[in-house]
Amino acid sequence: MGSQISWESRFARRAARITSSTIRELLKMAQQPGMITFSGGLPAPELFPAEAMAQASARLLREKANQALQYSTTEGYPALREWVAARLPGTQPDQVLMVSGSQQALDLLGKIFIDVGSPVAVESPTYMGALSAFNPYEPEYLSIAMDEEGMIPEALEAVLQRGPRFVYALPTFQNPSGRLMSLERRRKLVELADKYSVPIVEDDAYAELYYSDQKLPTLYSLDQQMRGGGEGNVIYLSTFSKTLAPGLRVAYAAGPRAVIHKLVQAKQGADLHTGSLNQMLVYEMVKYGLEEQLSKIRQTYTARRDVMLEALAQHLPKGIVWNQPKGGMFIWVQLPQGMDAVSLFKKALEQKVTFVPGQPFHADGSGHNTLRLSFSNAEPELIREGIRRLGRAAEEEMELVR
Repeated sequence: MGSQISWESRFARRAARITSSTIRELLKMAQQPGMITFSGGLPAPELFPAEAMAQASARLLREKANQALQYSTTEGYPALREWVAARLPGTQPDQVLMVSGSQQALDLLGKIFIDVGSPVAVESPTYMGALSAFNPYEPEYLSIAMDEEGMIPEALEAVLQRGPRFVYALPTFQNPSGRLMSLERRRKLVELADKYSVPIVEDDAYAELYYSDQKLPTLYSLDQQMRGGGEGNVIYLSTFSKTLAPGLRVAYAAGPRAVIHKLVQAKQGADLHTGSLNQMLVYEMVKYGLEEQLSKIRQTYTARRDVMLEALAQHLPKGIVWNQPKGGMFIWVQLPQGMDAVSLFKKALEQKVTFVPGQPFHADGSGHNTLRLSFSNAEPELIREGIRRLGRAAEEEMELVR
């Protein structure tokens, strides 16, 4: 009988760069009884339009089962692609690719753009899931410093001068920081990217989760305006996960035809196509409008954000600061220098409350004194109690570092 294979020695080199998501691991901890979690960016399940989806699903399976349950084209359900294109300036349906969640689009973009050692520009902090998607392709990250208005122009230009393959940006209610890039900074990013011929990947997952009347134009639309139409520099990603339901795994990428064509080829090797039934279900839900659904989400999340901000002011010790996001799902917290969020996380676990330490969101390894709180998937009473527990843990930790 042969010896047991050493599987680690058989894995490709890139496999060593594939590690467990910090958020996924933290979600496991959050399953403990009595745990209040502010970690995963989960939509509130009570807001899912379950009954309307049940009716639409039944109708599809009665009337279009042969299409809904069959293999389909890689590009996606034509009617849904047309719906998406109609909402993006200067875009035709053949410039839209339906994907299995925005996360798949990030992986496919890494596959087609990143060689070993390719420079890739990212915000600091940036979405942890994007780093997980790009890491196996072995890029060299160029981190761009931010303030509350987004990427700092001088830092952005210094990075663009180094010729990254693309700049990855989350201008609207960024994950993790909840920041909203100002209109002036958006225009500057589009102009500088054009000046240095660097593509922009705009991840716009949270665009509809704004809690005021202000809705800023996308980088994609600003790029179109600057050019007067035609194919531009921006590859636009968005999703139905935050507005309908994440379990459907329906999202899309839009952009220049050459990029979409190459993404289609890459997707063919990944999953052939995104689920037909799910795409058709999404189309049934959006073709009559989403405003009632979006209104419920905005109302609920606005209230939960306000409760969390009030609780933070009441319970967190002096010296800890946080932002006040105008939308999205997240509040970004900064601890005093010398205080470590991972150490605080361990204390918080003892108090049965969780969050996400900020360091994994920083490609350059910084951010040890930052953390992300999600307010979307917790009732107000739990938010108040959870922040009270976090405040107790923070007081204990601050005593240790004084």
